[in-house]
Amino acid sequence: MQSLLPFLLFAFASTITPGPTNILALSHGARFGVRATLPLVLGACLAAALIVLLVGLGLGEALLRYPRVQLAMSWLGALWLSWLAWQLWRSAAAPLNTQDARELGPLGAAALQLVNPKVWMMAVAVVSVFAAGSADKALRVLQLSLIFLLLAIPSMTAWALLGAGSARLLQSPQRMKRFNQMLALLLFASTWLALLV
Repeated sequence: MQSLLPFLLFAFASTITPGPTNILALSHGARFGVRATLPLVLGACLAAALIVLLVGLGLGEALLRYPRVQLAMSWLGALWLSWLAWQLWRSAAAPLNTQDARELGPLGAAALQLVNPKVWMMAVAVVSVFAAGSADKALRVLQLSLIFLLLAIPSMTAWALLGAGSARLLQSPQRMKRFNQMLALLLFASTWLALLV
């Protein structure tokens, strides 16, 4: 257990700090509530844990062998997340709980992980730092993926709770517009900071 403590701290820090998925969970929680956001949280967390597992089972080595593929994935992901930020920025200043609002479901949240630079960099870090030199690397990577999943769910749920808690403050269209624009800026900044750091 003592050898897992550094990984637990790393996993907690990487799942609780702002990133594209956390910001979208916050926005979704504010618009639709925690209950409607839980499928999004589960989809995103399962996909991120699966990426850690796949990177540990060999995909990470392939990405390191082909840095241009890794670079292309990062840039495409950053561009897609930037487009999402732009959509959030220009979204209408409608009051919450509108009937025509669309929810980002669990599959959309899972797909987001495929283009999220923060998730890929975190997965490569997990495997290279915490699974390197293990006698049974596959078992170690599976263990780390499960622990990551168990930490990611409450971390992302906290973001959804924060969003739901702020919903009562966002009843006016003007406040909702400012909230969307603030989240759009955070999404844009977190995407490009993850890519450029």
